Amino acid sequence: MPDDRPLPRDRKARIAVLDDYMGVAHRMADWSRLEDRAELTFLTDPLPAGGVAKALAPYDAISLLRERTPIPGDVLRALPDLKAIAMTGRRNRTLDDETARDLGITVMTTEGSGNGIYATVELAWGHIIALMRCIPEENAAMHEGAWQTRLGSALYGRTLGLVGLGKLGSRMAGVAQAFGMNVIAWSPNLTSERATEGGAEYADKATLFAEADVISLHLVLGPSTRGIVGAEDLGRMKSDAILVNTSRGPLVDQNALLEALRTRSIRGAGIDVYDREPLPADHPIRDMDNALLTPHLGYATQETFRAFYGDCVDNLDGWLDGAPKRVLEG
Repeated sequence: MPDDRPLPRDRKARIAVLDDYMGVAHRMADWSRLEDRAELTFLTDPLPAGGVAKALAPYDAISLLRERTPIPGDVLRALPDLKAIAMTGRRNRTLDDETARDLGITVMTTEGSGNGIYATVELAWGHIIALMRCIPEENAAMHEGAWQTRLGSALYGRTLGLVGLGKLGSRMAGVAQAFGMNVIAWSPNLTSERATEGGAEYADKATLFAEADVISLHLVLGPSTRGIVGAEDLGRMKSDAILVNTSRGPLVDQNALLEALRTRSIRGAGIDVYDREPLPADHPIRDMDNALLTPHLGYATQETFRAFYGDCVDNLDGWLDGAPKRVLEG
Protein backbone atom coordinates (compact mmCIF):
# COMPACT_ATOMS: atom_id res chain seq x y z
CA MET A 1 0.00 0.00 0.00
CA PRO A 2 1.38 3.48 -0.83
CA ASP A 3 2.41 5.87 1.91
CA ASP A 4 -0.28 8.21 3.20
CA ARG A 5 -0.65 11.36 1.14
CA PRO A 6 1.14 14.24 2.90
CA LEU A 7 -0.57 17.34 4.23
CA PRO A 8 -0.02 20.65 2.41
CA ARG A 9 2.73 22.80 3.96
CA ASP A 10 1.93 26.17 2.37
CA ARG A 11 -1.71 26.51 3.42
CA LYS A 12 -4.40 25.21 5.74
CA ALA A 13 -5.93 21.85 4.92
CA ARG A 14 -9.29 22.03 3.16
CA ILE A 15 -11.99 19.84 4.71
CA ALA A 16 -15.53 19.30 3.38
CA VAL A 17 -18.34 17.99 5.58
CA LEU A 18 -20.74 16.26 3.19
CA ASP A 19 -24.48 15.60 3.33
CA ASP A 20 -25.33 18.13 6.00
CA TYR A 21 -28.88 18.32 4.64
CA MET A 22 -30.37 19.87 7.76
CA GLY A 23 -27.52 22.31 8.32
CA VAL A 24 -26.81 21.02 11.82
CA ALA A 25 -23.34 19.46 11.65
CA HIS A 26 -21.56 22.66 12.69
CA ARG A 27 -23.32 22.65 16.08
CA MET A 28 -23.12 18.92 16.77
CA ALA A 29 -19.40 19.06 17.68
CA ASP A 30 -16.62 21.50 18.47
CA TRP A 31 -15.21 22.03 14.99
CA SER A 32 -13.24 25.05 16.25
CA ARG A 33 -10.57 22.55 17.33
CA LEU A 34 -9.58 22.33 13.65
CA GLU A 35 -9.80 25.94 12.55
CA ASP A 36 -6.16 26.88 13.23
CA ARG A 37 -5.04 24.19 10.76
CA ALA A 38 -8.01 23.72 8.42
CA GLU A 39 -10.64 25.53 6.37
CA LEU A 40 -14.04 23.89 6.87
CA THR A 41 -16.87 23.77 4.31
CA PHE A 42 -20.26 22.35 5.25
CA LEU A 43 -22.10 21.05 2.16
CA THR A 44 -25.84 21.13 2.78
CA ASP A 45 -26.97 20.11 -0.72
CA PRO A 46 -26.60 16.65 -2.27
CA LEU A 47 -23.70 16.48 -4.71
CA PRO A 48 -24.80 16.16 -8.35
CA ALA A 49 -24.86 12.66 -9.80
CA GLY A 50 -21.82 12.24 -11.97
CA GLY A 51 -20.22 15.36 -10.51
CA VAL A 52 -18.99 14.09 -7.15
CA ALA A 53 -15.30 14.01 -8.08
CA LYS A 54 -15.43 17.52 -9.55
CA ALA A 55 -17.17 18.88 -6.44
CA LEU A 56 -14.64 17.29 -4.09
CA ALA A 57 -11.51 18.07 -6.09
CA PRO A 58 -10.50 21.11 -3.95
CA TYR A 59 -10.47 19.21 -0.66
CA ASP A 60 -7.72 17.42 1.24
CA ALA A 61 -10.16 15.59 3.52
CA ILE A 62 -13.87 14.85 3.65
CA SER A 63 -16.26 13.94 6.45
CA LEU A 64 -18.94 11.47 5.36
CA LEU A 65 -22.28 10.81 7.01
CA ARG A 66 -22.75 7.10 6.56
CA GLU A 67 -24.46 5.79 3.46
CA ARG A 68 -25.44 9.12 1.96
CA THR A 69 -23.15 10.26 -0.88
CA PRO A 70 -21.64 7.16 -2.57
CA ILE A 71 -17.86 7.31 -2.90
CA PRO A 72 -16.93 4.41 -5.20
CA GLY A 73 -13.49 3.55 -6.44
CA ASP A 74 -13.70 5.55 -9.67
CA VAL A 75 -14.44 8.72 -7.68
CA LEU A 76 -11.51 8.08 -5.34
CA ARG A 77 -9.15 7.50 -8.25
CA ALA A 78 -10.25 10.86 -9.68
CA LEU A 79 -9.23 12.66 -6.46
CA PRO A 80 -5.41 12.59 -6.36
CA ASP A 81 -5.31 15.32 -3.70
CA LEU A 82 -7.68 13.59 -1.26
CA LYS A 83 -5.70 12.52 1.79
CA ALA A 84 -8.21 11.50 4.46
CA ILE A 85 -11.81 10.40 4.95
CA ALA A 86 -13.53 10.70 8.32
CA MET A 87 -16.65 8.57 8.01
CA THR A 88 -19.36 7.94 10.56
CA GLY A 89 -20.00 4.39 11.72
CA ARG A 90 -17.63 1.45 11.65
CA ARG A 91 -18.52 0.42 8.11
CA ASN A 92 -19.99 2.31 5.19
CA ARG A 93 -21.31 0.23 2.30
CA THR A 94 -21.31 3.25 -0.04
CA LEU A 95 -17.58 3.94 0.43
CA ASP A 96 -14.99 1.80 -1.35
CA ASP A 97 -12.66 1.79 1.63
CA GLU A 98 -10.42 -0.90 0.13
CA THR A 99 -9.60 1.30 -2.86
CA ALA A 100 -9.12 4.26 -0.51
CA ARG A 101 -6.51 2.36 1.48
CA ASP A 102 -4.81 1.16 -1.71
CA LEU A 103 -4.52 4.78 -2.82
CA GLY A 104 -2.95 5.81 0.48
CA ILE A 105 -6.02 7.68 1.73
CA THR A 106 -6.43 7.49 5.52
CA VAL A 107 -9.93 6.24 6.41
CA MET A 108 -11.14 6.86 9.96
CA THR A 109 -14.27 5.50 11.64
CA THR A 110 -16.40 6.34 14.66
CA GLU A 111 -16.86 4.16 17.73
CA GLY A 112 -20.44 4.78 18.76
CA SER A 113 -23.73 5.88 17.31
CA GLY A 114 -25.35 7.53 20.31
CA ASN A 115 -28.81 6.01 20.58
CA GLY A 116 -29.01 5.01 16.91
CA ILE A 117 -29.98 1.42 17.63
CA TYR A 118 -32.90 2.65 19.70
CA ALA A 119 -33.80 5.57 17.43
CA THR A 120 -34.55 3.44 14.37
CA VAL A 121 -36.85 1.16 16.35
CA GLU A 122 -38.62 4.18 17.83
CA LEU A 123 -39.17 5.62 14.36
CA ALA A 124 -40.58 2.32 13.12
CA TRP A 125 -43.10 2.34 15.97
CA GLY A 126 -43.90 5.97 15.19
CA HIS A 127 -44.85 4.89 11.69
CA ILE A 128 -46.86 1.94 12.95
CA ILE A 129 -48.90 3.91 15.47
CA ALA A 130 -49.42 6.82 13.08
CA LEU A 131 -50.73 4.54 10.35
CA MET A 132 -52.88 2.36 12.58
CA ARG A 133 -54.50 5.34 14.32
CA CYS A 134 -54.67 7.61 11.21
CA ILE A 135 -52.70 10.33 12.99
CA PRO A 136 -51.42 12.18 9.89
CA GLU A 137 -54.90 12.32 8.35
CA GLU A 138 -56.59 13.39 11.57
CA ASN A 139 -53.95 16.05 12.18
CA ALA A 140 -54.52 17.46 8.68
CA ALA A 141 -58.29 17.36 9.15
CA MET A 142 -58.05 19.18 12.48
CA HIS A 143 -56.03 21.98 10.87
CA GLU A 144 -58.79 22.27 8.27
CA GLY A 145 -61.51 22.60 10.93
CA ALA A 146 -62.86 19.04 10.87
CA TRP A 147 -63.48 16.66 13.78
CA GLN A 148 -63.15 12.84 13.88
CA THR A 149 -63.01 11.80 10.23
CA ARG A 150 -61.50 8.29 10.41
CA LEU A 151 -61.61 5.27 12.67
CA GLY A 152 -58.24 3.69 13.45
CA SER A 153 -57.26 0.34 14.92
CA ALA A 154 -55.69 -0.70 18.22
CA LEU A 155 -52.49 -2.74 18.34
CA TYR A 156 -53.51 -4.98 21.24
CA GLY A 157 -54.20 -8.50 20.02
CA ARG A 158 -52.87 -7.79 16.53
CA THR A 159 -49.95 -9.66 14.94
CA LEU A 160 -46.61 -8.07 14.17
CA GLY A 161 -44.61 -9.78 11.44
CA LEU A 162 -40.88 -9.09 11.58
CA VAL A 163 -38.79 -9.67 8.47
CA GLY A 164 -35.45 -9.91 10.22
CA LEU A 165 -34.86 -10.60 13.91
CA GLY A 166 -31.41 -9.24 14.68
CA LYS A 167 -30.66 -6.47 17.18
CA LEU A 168 -33.33 -4.14 15.83
CA GLY A 169 -35.90 -6.84 15.15
CA SER A 170 -35.55 -8.20 18.67
CA ARG A 171 -36.11 -4.72 20.12
CA MET A 172 -39.21 -4.43 17.93
CA ALA A 173 -40.46 -7.71 19.39
CA GLY A 174 -40.05 -6.48 22.97
CA VAL A 175 -42.06 -3.32 22.27
CA ALA A 176 -44.76 -5.33 20.50
CA GLN A 177 -45.14 -7.58 23.52
CA ALA A 178 -45.60 -4.52 25.73
CA PHE A 179 -48.47 -3.49 23.44
CA GLY A 180 -50.02 -6.94 23.81
CA MET A 181 -49.30 -7.98 20.23
CA ASN A 182 -48.48 -11.43 18.91
CA VAL A 183 -45.07 -11.52 17.23
CA ILE A 184 -43.99 -13.75 14.36
CA ALA A 185 -40.73 -13.53 12.45
CA TRP A 186 -39.00 -14.75 9.34
CA SER A 187 -35.67 -14.22 7.60
CA PRO A 188 -33.69 -16.41 5.20
CA ASN A 189 -31.54 -17.90 7.98
CA LEU A 190 -33.86 -17.69 10.97
CA THR A 191 -34.63 -20.85 12.95
CA SER A 192 -37.42 -21.57 15.43
CA GLU A 193 -34.90 -21.58 18.28
CA ARG A 194 -33.41 -18.22 17.37
CA ALA A 195 -36.89 -16.77 16.85
CA THR A 196 -37.85 -17.78 20.38
CA GLU A 197 -34.66 -16.22 21.75
CA GLY A 198 -35.54 -12.99 19.94
CA GLY A 199 -39.04 -12.83 21.41
CA ALA A 200 -41.00 -14.14 18.43
CA GLU A 201 -42.54 -17.25 16.96
CA TYR A 202 -41.02 -18.51 13.73
CA ALA A 203 -43.25 -18.40 10.65
CA ASP A 204 -42.39 -19.16 7.06
CA LYS A 205 -42.39 -16.22 4.69
CA ALA A 206 -45.76 -16.92 3.10
CA THR A 207 -47.46 -17.35 6.48
CA LEU A 208 -45.95 -14.16 7.86
CA PHE A 209 -47.18 -12.02 4.98
CA ALA A 210 -50.62 -13.64 5.05
CA GLU A 211 -51.22 -13.43 8.81
CA ALA A 212 -49.51 -10.27 10.04
CA ASP A 213 -51.46 -7.07 10.58
CA VAL A 214 -48.22 -5.07 10.67
CA ILE A 215 -45.07 -6.07 8.79
CA SER A 216 -41.78 -4.36 9.66
CA LEU A 217 -38.48 -4.91 7.85
CA HIS A 218 -35.18 -5.22 9.72
CA LEU A 219 -32.70 -6.84 7.34
CA VAL A 220 -29.25 -5.85 6.12
CA LEU A 221 -29.21 -5.05 2.41
CA GLY A 222 -27.05 -7.38 0.34
CA PRO A 223 -27.16 -9.42 -2.87
CA SER A 224 -29.37 -12.08 -1.25
CA THR A 225 -31.85 -9.62 0.30
CA ARG A 226 -32.25 -7.06 -2.50
CA GLY A 227 -35.89 -7.27 -3.62
CA ILE A 228 -36.63 -9.89 -0.98
CA VAL A 229 -40.16 -8.46 -0.62
CA GLY A 230 -41.85 -8.70 -3.99
CA ALA A 231 -45.27 -8.55 -5.61
CA GLU A 232 -46.15 -12.09 -4.52
CA ASP A 233 -45.42 -11.24 -0.88
CA LEU A 234 -47.39 -7.99 -0.98
CA GLY A 235 -50.23 -9.84 -2.67
CA ARG A 236 -50.52 -12.15 0.35
CA MET A 237 -51.03 -9.28 2.80
CA LYS A 238 -54.41 -8.55 4.36
CA SER A 239 -56.25 -5.62 2.84
CA ASP A 240 -56.09 -3.77 6.18
CA ALA A 241 -52.42 -4.61 6.89
CA ILE A 242 -49.53 -2.15 6.78
CA LEU A 243 -45.90 -2.46 5.72
CA VAL A 244 -43.13 -0.46 7.42
CA ASN A 245 -39.60 -0.17 6.06
CA THR A 246 -36.96 1.65 8.11
CA SER A 247 -34.12 -0.60 6.91
CA ARG A 248 -33.20 -0.12 3.24
CA GLY A 249 -35.35 0.81 0.25
CA PRO A 250 -34.11 -1.88 -2.16
CA LEU A 251 -35.30 -4.65 0.15
CA VAL A 252 -38.74 -4.06 -1.39
CA ASP A 253 -39.68 -4.17 -5.08
CA GLN A 254 -40.62 -0.49 -5.46
CA ASN A 255 -42.91 -0.99 -8.45
CA ALA A 256 -44.81 -3.72 -6.63
CA LEU A 257 -45.18 -1.50 -3.56
CA LEU A 258 -46.44 1.42 -5.64
CA GLU A 259 -49.02 -0.86 -7.25
CA ALA A 260 -50.18 -2.19 -3.88
CA LEU A 261 -50.62 1.37 -2.60
CA ARG A 262 -52.28 2.60 -5.79
CA THR A 263 -54.83 -0.24 -5.83
CA ARG A 264 -55.18 -0.13 -2.02
CA SER A 265 -54.68 -3.87 -1.80
CA ILE A 266 -52.98 -3.02 1.51
CA ARG A 267 -54.00 -0.37 4.02
CA GLY A 268 -50.79 1.62 3.75
CA ALA A 269 -47.05 1.78 4.12
CA GLY A 270 -44.61 3.66 6.34
CA ILE A 271 -41.41 4.32 4.43
CA ASP A 272 -38.18 5.91 5.68
CA VAL A 273 -35.75 4.52 3.08
CA TYR A 274 -35.73 4.56 -0.71
CA ASP A 275 -33.98 3.12 -3.75
CA ARG A 276 -32.61 6.57 -4.52
CA GLU A 277 -31.82 9.12 -1.82
CA PRO A 278 -32.59 11.96 -1.54
CA LEU A 279 -35.95 10.94 -2.99
CA PRO A 280 -36.63 12.83 -6.25
CA ALA A 281 -39.30 15.50 -5.91
CA ASP A 282 -41.39 13.89 -8.66
CA HIS A 283 -41.23 10.32 -7.34
CA PRO A 284 -44.72 8.77 -7.60
CA ILE A 285 -44.76 7.55 -4.00
CA ARG A 286 -45.03 11.20 -2.92
CA ASP A 287 -48.52 11.22 -4.44
CA MET A 288 -49.79 8.19 -2.49
CA ASP A 289 -52.08 9.36 0.30
CA ASN A 290 -51.75 5.97 2.02
CA ALA A 291 -47.96 6.24 2.29
CA LEU A 292 -46.45 7.82 5.39
CA LEU A 293 -43.05 9.12 4.28
CA THR A 294 -40.03 10.29 6.25
CA PRO A 295 -36.62 11.26 4.76
CA HIS A 296 -34.34 8.51 6.14
CA LEU A 297 -34.56 9.65 9.75
CA GLY A 298 -33.92 6.24 11.32
CA TYR A 299 -30.62 7.04 13.02
CA ALA A 300 -30.85 10.81 12.51
CA THR A 301 -31.23 12.12 16.04
CA GLN A 302 -29.32 14.78 17.97
CA GLU A 303 -27.72 12.16 20.20
CA THR A 304 -26.48 10.10 17.26
CA PHE A 305 -25.15 13.09 15.35
CA ARG A 306 -23.29 14.35 18.42
CA ALA A 307 -21.61 10.97 18.80
CA PHE A 308 -20.80 10.72 15.09
CA TYR A 309 -19.49 14.23 14.57
CA GLY A 310 -17.70 14.33 17.91
CA ASP A 311 -15.60 11.35 16.85
CA CYS A 312 -15.11 12.83 13.36
CA VAL A 313 -13.66 16.04 14.82
CA ASP A 314 -11.43 14.02 17.13
CA ASN A 315 -10.25 11.89 14.19
CA LEU A 316 -9.53 14.89 11.97
CA ASP A 317 -7.75 16.64 14.83
CA GLY A 318 -5.43 13.67 15.18
CA TRP A 319 -4.91 13.44 11.41
CA LEU A 320 -3.94 17.11 11.20
CA ASP A 321 -1.39 16.42 13.95
CA GLY A 322 -0.02 13.46 12.02
CA ALA A 323 -1.57 10.89 14.37
CA PRO A 324 -4.96 9.84 12.92
CA LYS A 325 -7.33 8.02 15.26
CA ARG A 326 -9.69 5.09 14.73
CA VAL A 327 -8.07 4.20 11.41
CA LEU A 328 -10.00 1.55 9.49
CA GLU A 329 -7.90 -1.54 9.04
CA GLY A 330 -8.28 -3.91 6.12
